[in-house]
Amino acid sequence: MTRLLDNAALARSSVVANCTMNRERRLSGSNGYGRELGIDVIAEICVRAGSSSPVRWLDLCCGSGRAPAEAAALLAERGLGGRAEIIGLDLVDHFAPGPVPTVVRLVSGSVAEWVPDGRFDLITCVHGLHYLGDKLGTLSRIASWLTGDGLFVANFDARSVRHADGSPSGRRLIAQLRAQGFDYDSARRRISRRGHGQVRFPYRYLGADDQAGPNYTGQPAVDSFYEPIP
Repeated sequence: MTRLLDNAALARSSVVANCTMNRERRLSGSNGYGRELGIDVIAEICVRAGSSSPVRWLDLCCGSGRAPAEAAALLAERGLGGRAEIIGLDLVDHFAPGPVPTVVRLVSGSVAEWVPDGRFDLITCVHGLHYLGDKLGTLSRIASWLTGDGLFVANFDARSVRHADGSPSGRRLIAQLRAQGFDYDSARRRISRRGHGQVRFPYRYLGADDQAGPNYTGQPAVDSFYEPIP
């Protein structure tokens, strides 16, 4: 029988704590955000920069925080340095050394427990959902963190969400994601959402398996187990 971990045990897992997949990821380039998520972060912020309030970008599982820092520099070059607020959240506080741009705040904490101080116009997560336990609970929380027309984009492998017996949740989960306002690209394994919402999935989280082995990225990942709520 699969040994399931709760959030505290999962945070101590070597698979999660030692994950190097995102540590040095940059904003652009061969493994940048455009390639991985299919969006231009700077363009997305610039389009919104004419509003009265600063554009708020939350980068979940940001690794060393290099991408938020690079974004701040690019925005400053365009004269938009004061038009954005960027928060990078990562479980491990191994952020890149050196001064952090004033518009960037790097925070160490668990996505499952962190509470934001407001809503966001853009939320990204490059390959970070692979290492979270309650993935559906996280998606519900993220939906509530978006502004009315905010955009969320992340890598997501639906096969990592499993029933209590270990079988994948399959097409039923994808249908429920779409019914709750998410878009899921099965070919590219990307999930996205436009706009704030209160999401409730009909599942109860049971725990996570950090010994699931490599997923489609070739890196060890975490499977999340649920049972249906009648």
